Amino acid sequence: MDQILDWDKELFLYLNGLSHLQWDYFWLLVTRIENWIPLYILFFFLYWKKLSRKKALLATVSTLILMGLTLGITTLVKNVVTRIRPSNEPDLNGLVRVLQTNVDFSFFSGHSAVSFAVSVFVILILKQHIKWIWIILIWPFLFAMSRIFVGVHYPSDLFVGAIVGILLAVISRKLLRSII
Repeated sequence: MDQILDWDKELFLYLNGLSHLQWDYFWLLVTRIENWIPLYILFFFLYWKKLSRKKALLATVSTLILMGLTLGITTLVKNVVTRIRPSNEPDLNGLVRVLQTNVDFSFFSGHSAVSFAVSVFVILILKQHIKWIWIILIWPFLFAMSRIFVGVHYPSDLFVGAIVGILLAVISRKLLRSII
């Protein structure tokens, strides 16, 4: 396990070091949750445009519940695992480009988990109605990667967050299908 954590730190330092000053504003913009509100509004709009009222209402409520559930699970795991963020790791002091500081724990990424959960859920709901819907996967990838470039998450935090989000989306879709 120590070897895996060392590789994770090395990969983090490599990726974090790829960012340059000219990209800082972009990554800070991408990493802010409130900047993605228009995308969520678009998702809800697409539900209401492409689905019946009943299905749109269920999809909207399910998406909101999925977000809350994912955040709750993320918070619980972070408080159990208590992995220090790279920006707060004394061993990495001076090696990390830190653009943002957080005081909570690192494992696993809520940004990654929630964005993948919502994106995959929306895709599963709308893939029969909108052929290009898969393009929204750009969002969680950018959102997750921003967390490395601002210095607050290791790659494994993002990977596990993505896996958890995808699993929760698939389970939520199956539950919604059984309700409908």
